[in-house]
Amino acid sequence: MEANFVIDLGKKAQVPIISFSATSPSLTSLRSPYFFRVAQNDSSQLKAISAIIRAFGWREVVPIYIDTDYGQSIIPFLIDALQDVDARISYRSVIPPMATDEQIEQELCKLKTMQTRVFIVHMPPNLGSQLFTNAKEIGMMSEGYVWIMTSAITNSIHLIESLVLRDSMQGVLGVKTDILETSELENFTIRWKRKFHQDNPTILNVELDVIGLWAYDAASALARAIEKAWTTNFGFEKTTTSSNSTDLAISLNGPKLSKALLSTRFNGLAGEFSLHNEQQQSSNFQIINVNGNGERVIAFWTPENGLIRKLNSTNESMYSTSKENVGPIIWPGDSWCVPKGWEIPPNGKKLRIGVPVKDACTEFVKVTHDPSTNTKHVTGYSIDIFKAVMETLPYAVSYEFIPFAKPNGDSAGTYNDMVYQVYLGKFDAVVGDTTIIANRSNYVDFTLPYTESGVTMVVPINDNNRKSAWVFLKPLTWDLWMTSGCFFVFIGFVVWVLEHRVNDEFRGPPLHEIGTSLWYSFSTMVFAQREALVSNFARFVMIIWVFVVLILTQSYTASLASLLTVQQLQPTVTDVNQLIKSGVYVGYHEASFVSGILKEMNFDENKLKEYKSIEECDELLSKGSANGGIAAAFDNTPCMKLFQRKYCSKYTMVGSIYKTDGFGFVFPIGSPLVSDVSRAILNVTEGEKMKEIEKKWLGEQTNCPDSNTQDSSGSLSFASFSGLFLIAGIASLSALIISVSMFLYKERQQILIRFNSESSIWRRIYHTLRIFDRRDLSSHAFRNSAPRNGVDSDHVIGTTDASTNTNCPQNSSRFLVHTNSHFSFSEESGMPTRESGDPNPNGQAFQLALAIELSDHPNQESPKTPERALENC
Repeated sequence: MEANFVIDLGKKAQVPIISFSATSPSLTSLRSPYFFRVAQNDSSQLKAISAIIRAFGWREVVPIYIDTDYGQSIIPFLIDALQDVDARISYRSVIPPMATDEQIEQELCKLKTMQTRVFIVHMPPNLGSQLFTNAKEIGMMSEGYVWIMTSAITNSIHLIESLVLRDSMQGVLGVKTDILETSELENFTIRWKRKFHQDNPTILNVELDVIGLWAYDAASALARAIEKAWTTNFGFEKTTTSSNSTDLAISLNGPKLSKALLSTRFNGLAGEFSLHNEQQQSSNFQIINVNGNGERVIAFWTPENGLIRKLNSTNESMYSTSKENVGPIIWPGDSWCVPKGWEIPPNGKKLRIGVPVKDACTEFVKVTHDPSTNTKHVTGYSIDIFKAVMETLPYAVSYEFIPFAKPNGDSAGTYNDMVYQVYLGKFDAVVGDTTIIANRSNYVDFTLPYTESGVTMVVPINDNNRKSAWVFLKPLTWDLWMTSGCFFVFIGFVVWVLEHRVNDEFRGPPLHEIGTSLWYSFSTMVFAQREALVSNFARFVMIIWVFVVLILTQSYTASLASLLTVQQLQPTVTDVNQLIKSGVYVGYHEASFVSGILKEMNFDENKLKEYKSIEECDELLSKGSANGGIAAAFDNTPCMKLFQRKYCSKYTMVGSIYKTDGFGFVFPIGSPLVSDVSRAILNVTEGEKMKEIEKKWLGEQTNCPDSNTQDSSGSLSFASFSGLFLIAGIASLSALIISVSMFLYKERQQILIRFNSESSIWRRIYHTLRIFDRRDLSSHAFRNSAPRNGVDSDHVIGTTDASTNTNCPQNSSRFLVHTNSHFSFSEESGMPTRESGDPNPNGQAFQLALAIELSDHPNQESPKTPERALENC
């Protein structure tokens, strides 16, 4: 008040007013061009204080300040600084300038019953000393408390008695103006102390504080300004005023002197002297910790770098609020542990936890009345989660559940109404199936969610049990059917090629051979093949193919069984827009926020129906929209899952129509419990406790089919068996190529001898196929087991008798063909001739006998008749 009066007087008289001790931020608002403040504005230190708050993660503080304009003027600036670091003021404690110990103790006891344990003290040193002494007496200087002093105390901390420092202020933090130690300052301090002791020999242990340095710099600045504005006339001009006003003279050289002060620059004892907007610019601050009989510097704060461990550090390139840049701190109670900034008062009241009262989804919260004790019992999934979370906290929290109900026991309102009670202060928290949504977060804080999120639609289902006449085609896709059929034909062809020359069961008329090959291949599906295989190549191919068929048939059987036994659930409605366009009735829980969402989605308000319980919801869905019921029901996902679990044979969920953040616990905005409870929720949800609670209240997972996955598991595709078909194909082709190669090599003379180089390629191929169509008489399958006519059975490949073979000419003799007798038919005569170099004389006999037999039958057709006769006989 004195400063305001003098500043206003100087403005009217145009006389410069220089202050070296007025630090109140409110003086800036006067905006007088004749007021010059050499002292630092108190608001400049608030950034340093907020950096400390941010570094240790405190969310709430209580300012304790003197009840004057000086103390009150700093609060608006403190609020702004705390908002920048996401902190807030939970309570303001005002101490009268002439407060007694009883008044101070009474105010401190009130603070002790509150949760906040971070206090910012802004008052003169003498009142601060009294405050800390009383705080020590009532136990508020113990572990868990945080005290931060402004420069109003720390800049003059030497004025506080050492006994108070040692006994009542241990562990207190403070923000102090940083003064650079220079030789000039050291010399001046020595000279000043010497002069002071000469003038005041009875005063000992005096210290020169920063206010004294500002006073010396202010006097130096004024002297320099007068030298600049030197004039012989320092007179005043008397103004003409009315009879009712006080006469006031105006300085003739005041404006000139003011300009000289603004332009004055020099290195003073307190640092660089420079007035900008009539104020000394902000400087650096020390962060001190009171230990023993004095203070210890633990960090520095600068406007450019924030918190730093040392000044002039070259590795600081950006603004920092990290506690890593703060040195070790001894907190109140001689503790090295950082206080969390709040506590649940041991003698304080219990937390009032509001819980919903409802009939639907009672697995989450259920309120029952005990007539014997006339008390309310609250149980449920959400309640057990909350209790487990509270037990996980590193400190004890007392609470009680209060149902949000009317005197008659009915619900007192919607969930929004219940949440709003926290904002009004009637509840300290809300626990239940409370969904985290944006508009609620405007007036309360939510913890992290402990359930999944979303709003879901539930609709009746159509039971399509695949009773079509063509259901047997459904297990396999069309590409797998085509591939399987092609492979059955291909395997039949391969087996025929491998067995035709050595196995009589694969010989005969063309249609018979085709039927036999296909029959043999397809009969492997039921393993009913009766033809014996002779070729080892064919046996190898069938081993691979039978394995493929086994896998294919088993997979087909399993898929078909699934299609015939599992319900194919299809929702009656899959799109919300379809419901809106058709104008059918839909339902929602009466106390849920879903009604607002449905209205935002343009549902007709007249088509919305409330239900109180899941039984009523089932009744409405069963009736249908046309019969006074509803076509779909909407609610949060956890509740709808409970509903579907009970009625899974009748209804199904159709995705999420609205995104939310799940269920969370509600606390007041800025509550320090939010962060701790959120961390505890993570610990509970990631542990075994969560599974136990889910099993207790939500039950085991049912075997209800999910309509969203029915179609995806219906048919088997070719991609699932491509590897098996690849193996079968490679094995079959390999056996086929090797067998054909061996045939061509073995019959190379018969293939090449008949045709010369001028023969057409088609004729040669035809001849090769004719040779392939013959029996391989050298195969063990056609050899006789005993010698005949004195010839070893290993050399006999076949015998025949005209009397038993109708294909032979009548009256033919028995022929004996030796394997070493190589013959061919002459192109000119058609008679068999022995090849040159044949050592077997039986060839001559064979040639003669065949010639005689043919000569007895002159009616035989063409020169090729002998060859054909030989094949048939």
